[in-house]
Amino acid sequence: MDRAIGLITTNYSTKNPSVLTAARPPAALPVAGRYRMVDFVLSNMVNAGLRTVGMILPSNYRALLDHLESGKDWSLDRKHGGLFMLPGTAYGTTRSGARFLIRDMVQNKVFLDKETTRPYVIVSAANIIYNMDYQALVDEHAKSGADITVVTHKAEETNISLMGFRTDNGRVVGVHNGVEYGDTEFLDCFVVSIDILKQLLSWYQSIDYLDLFEAMVPDLDRVNVQTYDFDGPTLAVFSSKCFYKNSMKLLDPEMDDQIFQEERPVYTKAHDNPPAKYEPGCKVVNSMVAAGTRIAGCVENSIIGRDVIVEAGATVRDAIVMQSCVIESGAKVESAIVDRDNVIPARTELRGTRENILIKGKGRD
Repeated sequence: MDRAIGLITTNYSTKNPSVLTAARPPAALPVAGRYRMVDFVLSNMVNAGLRTVGMILPSNYRALLDHLESGKDWSLDRKHGGLFMLPGTAYGTTRSGARFLIRDMVQNKVFLDKETTRPYVIVSAANIIYNMDYQALVDEHAKSGADITVVTHKAEETNISLMGFRTDNGRVVGVHNGVEYGDTEFLDCFVVSIDILKQLLSWYQSIDYLDLFEAMVPDLDRVNVQTYDFDGPTLAVFSSKCFYKNSMKLLDPEMDDQIFQEERPVYTKAHDNPPAKYEPGCKVVNSMVAAGTRIAGCVENSIIGRDVIVEAGATVRDAIVMQSCVIESGAKVESAIVDRDNVIPARTELRGTRENILIKGKGRD
């Protein structure tokens, strides 16, 4: 698709910070053992043929840079186009978690100015997991004549962190923070012509501390914002609780098939790890186990990251264990999230509940 470039914003916080996002941005959260949140939107763009993508970085960008590097694993290490790391700005006085801060886009307007051949830009945050055909999105936008086309979804539950839209025959006529079941929720992704986006940024430059869609509310009668409904599964991550809940949904084979589709693969950083090793006598049930892991104990309904060791006699149940952890013999981890580089000593119990997940932060930096 030689009509669009991509712009991904990662310079935002969450309303419910936790130790998981103390040293990394939400976009760098590990997912399904081997991916990061940012992989899903970046793969959507690459699968649609985009070859120029800008990434607006937060101040704690180290984990993102380490993961993305030159963009080689997404075929974005190119002489023409490629992956561009763009600086984010300090947060404004808008609501916590604004994903499309005007100030960020104004500061990086030079990225838009350099584009002279592709008329459209797909702008997205990286806080929602879904697998979508962005080519169809751009096609619909071009046919509709809209100024902006936003990707929406019928809300399946209450979420105070998502933005919702009031619509009239597919046109956005109102904006509200937080959604309830049945509302039209915004999936934090939209397509717009580069010229119109630059015009909007010039309109709102004096209130650049706001989110673009907050600033646009008084002008929805003259800015034609149309919806594009996405009917596939979506997993929004705005807190450690919904990170756990939605990660566990990926253990459902049907959900896994819809997110990790063969025709639109999800790309991630390549690691030269050996396959997971399952020792004699181990037990592994309904779990995702990444490469480099050695399982000698019991793992049930869990997600295990790279290079994890579960020793004989250890039990991991209903848990997420991230990269390079060791669960020693006799230890039990249940209804918990264990961040990377932790050693859970022998005969230790880490036990939470489905309603109150136990979280253990990084073992070392």
